Amino acid sequence: MHLDTNTKQSVQYDVVDRIRDAILNGEFLPNERLVEADLIAKYQVGRAAVRMALAELEKEYLVVREPNRGARVRAISLEEAIEITEVRALLEVLVAQKAAERVTAQQMDKLRAIIDQMTKAQANADLSQYSQLNRTLHKRLYDIAGHETAKRMIVNLRAQIVRYQFRASLMPGRTDVSLAEHQGIVDAVCAKDPVAAGAAMQKHMTSVTETLRKMPKQGLY
Repeated sequence: MHLDTNTKQSVQYDVVDRIRDAILNGEFLPNERLVEADLIAKYQVGRAAVRMALAELEKEYLVVREPNRGARVRAISLEEAIEITEVRALLEVLVAQKAAERVTAQQMDKLRAIIDQMTKAQANADLSQYSQLNRTLHKRLYDIAGHETAKRMIVNLRAQIVRYQFRASLMPGRTDVSLAEHQGIVDAVCAKDPVAAGAAMQKHMTSVTETLRKMPKQGLY
């Protein structure tokens, strides 16, 4: 069956998304080999689509391709995770400032609703739900800010250290601190105060970085 160009591109980028999700969800582990034949069978696509997907994920620093050895999931050290978080912090501050400038009354209500949900998840010690809501809140801020370049860069940086972020959330007392920090960010954004929003986000990202610094290296990749 012949596929037109648009259909081929759709299939290829669908494979990119599916392999990326599998890496981020832990289905493929750090340093695990990504065998083309296995991926072809798993996703029911052609070799060209798999190779394009691996090349794209290499650009996102999620995959490493080596001559004569194939591809593997890129392992990230704790030191690199800290560096990535420091870079991400600069972009997150910009996003918070832009969100404070552009937020609407309806968007304020949605941000506050997410904080309410995070509060319930934290009270119920539901760390999985809390982490998901955390990501949702940040994504909502990216959308409000409307800064596509910053959003694209942040999403890529976050993807590289998703496992560290989840492990950081398991540190004793971390969700208490995190919830207060996110509340401060939302309060500042809803007050339409870019300076306060940037400062609140900087405080949060500094706290995230310090939490990573305290994580034991044993058992990490």
